[in-house]
Amino acid sequence: MNKDHLAFLQELVQTPSVTGTEVAVASMVRERLENYADEIETDVMGSVHARVYGTAHGKTIEDGEVNVPTAPTVMVAGHMDEIGLMVHYISDEGFLSVSAVGGVDAGLLPGLRMDVHTESGVLRGVVGRAPIHLVSAEDRKKVTPINKLVIDLGLPAKEVMKKVTIGDTVTYGVGFEEFGKKLAVSRAFDDKAGVFVACRVAEELAKLKSVKADYVCCATVQEEIGLRGGATSGYNVNPEVAIAVDVTHATDYPGINQTKHGKIELGAGPVIGRGPNINPVVYERLVAAAKKEKIAYQIEAEPRVTGTDAGEMQVQRGGRATGVVSIPLRYMHTPTEVISLDDIEACIKLLVRFVRDLDEDVSFVPGM
Repeated sequence: MNKDHLAFLQELVQTPSVTGTEVAVASMVRERLENYADEIETDVMGSVHARVYGTAHGKTIEDGEVNVPTAPTVMVAGHMDEIGLMVHYISDEGFLSVSAVGGVDAGLLPGLRMDVHTESGVLRGVVGRAPIHLVSAEDRKKVTPINKLVIDLGLPAKEVMKKVTIGDTVTYGVGFEEFGKKLAVSRAFDDKAGVFVACRVAEELAKLKSVKADYVCCATVQEEIGLRGGATSGYNVNPEVAIAVDVTHATDYPGINQTKHGKIELGAGPVIGRGPNINPVVYERLVAAAKKEKIAYQIEAEPRVTGTDAGEMQVQRGGRATGVVSIPLRYMHTPTEVISLDDIEACIKLLVRFVRDLDEDVSFVPGM
């Protein structure tokens, strides 16, 4: 991954975007793609749709209509929101009580440094809990629920009251770091890594002159509280093909039961989902694209609706042909999410090939 791409990925994950506060990341996506996309729009939910025209865009079809692509429109969606906390109470002493936004693990919070995002700027806080010396032996074995934890800003109560407002969001106070062999660690790779992939695919397709399909880079909102941006973007964009690019659980470290959760390895390539939430033609063409480009890939069984934007995109407007391409990730929803940079690059290459291979003759109707 070159320096420019790496800097963009780092900026994405370090820009706070707790669900409902994705505006700054949306602005980054628009700015990044302004010289690549033919159209960029932002809907009322806050999701960004950046369209790169294919060569079939605007051609006349048999009934004389114009501006109707004769090759499929492909939308690749990554969600901009990250999990976090929200301030719901400020005590007379200036301590903050918070609620979870998305799937926050309460057991990870005690002792962490946090960033509280206020109108006047970022305040550093710490999650306080009674020390082990003052906790009974029985309580030491229990996870302290979020509603019994507080954030200490180290400021006088009057200053806290002046600077912090109910509804301010809180993120883990950590950033991006490369480590190990072509690995990176950060909060919020779920799913800023997917947003990065969708943007980079747009950049690569914009450089090509022979792609027939329209491509829509979709950066969605509010995935972590119910796939909400995926639903509205799937309806608004109305693509023939909608692919969610997200992270999935790597199961290659101690404590994970592979007989239950499958075998997914970091650095072993993108993960192609297979199951009822995935159109079989999309699945087959993704596998074919991987083979054509000699990309190592993994397959993940998805026996139910996936926990990705594909879950909602599939059932918009009478049904869409959906797919799921995932980036293996260790330690999901923690401050130390770990990915392989090579896996991200392979995801980009896979999706570019998939879009390039679409033409007017493809049908996504199963068995037809």
